[in-house]
Amino acid sequence: MRETVTVSMTNEMKKKLDEIAKNESLNRSEVIKTALNQYFSVVEFRKIRNLLIPKAQEAKIFSEDDVYKLIS
Repeated sequence: MRETVTVSMTNEMKKKLDEIAKNESLNRSEVIKTALNQYFSVVEFRKIRNLLIPKAQEAKIFSEDDVYKLIS
């Protein structure tokens, strides 16, 4: 089920939104939904990362190089 949500934004944000929508051949709603989905993914990634950081530190994994050494 769809619901309508009203969002308040500055004139500058609205201009940028309209510019992106025009350049991407999308409407405002599509741009905002895409942006929100990307934001939701980032939030979920951070949540998972924060859960895993202590486990990685226990395993002495502190960098991408440490991961590479383990899988090489």
